[in-house]
Amino acid sequence: MLKIGLTGGIGSGKSTVAGIFQVLGIPVFDADANARQLMESDAQLQKEVVTLFGSSAYEAGKLNRKLIADIVFQDPFQLEKLNAIVHPATIRAAEEWAIRQNAPYIIKEAALFFEAGSADGMDYIIGVYAPQHVRLHRVMKRDQVSREDVLHRMQRQIQEEIKMRLCDYVVLNDDQHLVIPQVLQLHERFLEEAKEPLYE
Repeated sequence: MLKIGLTGGIGSGKSTVAGIFQVLGIPVFDADANARQLMESDAQLQKEVVTLFGSSAYEAGKLNRKLIADIVFQDPFQLEKLNAIVHPATIRAAEEWAIRQNAPYIIKEAALFFEAGSADGMDYIIGVYAPQHVRLHRVMKRDQVSREDVLHRMQRQIQEEIKMRLCDYVVLNDDQHLVIPQVLQLHERFLEEAKEPLYE
């Protein structure tokens, strides 16, 4: 079974691309959503988050996302410490999830593949690309935040052009190219490769 990574910067539309793969019947693991879930369901992880950010990191058992986001987006060191405890737990969850799947290939969707060091476990990485001005507009509209807030978040990720060069395939989601035909082409390619024996 092929393992395909799917990544892209904030506002690139990687969740839209992941949704198309799901419609095609391909299992998708959303690493970011699972990380948030683990921070609320994993007792050991909760304990580590409280140690890092204090008891106000949770309200009635729910993660205080705004508080944590305000801290980590202002302090790169705090963000590194948070990632150091959350990423290993998320990678383990993804591996356990992958074992349970029965499909020609699976998709793991994550914003920080290269930053988290989890790209090595994938057969291929797909990058979803949109130019910065398009991503800015999308995130400002989606999250109702200022241009400065979005730019600040972008600075915490690898520069988009560099990230795309690290990927094996790139889907253009720039409002100029049709996305579905690009995904269908990749889908057919992965299905064909999944049929071939891994070892002669």
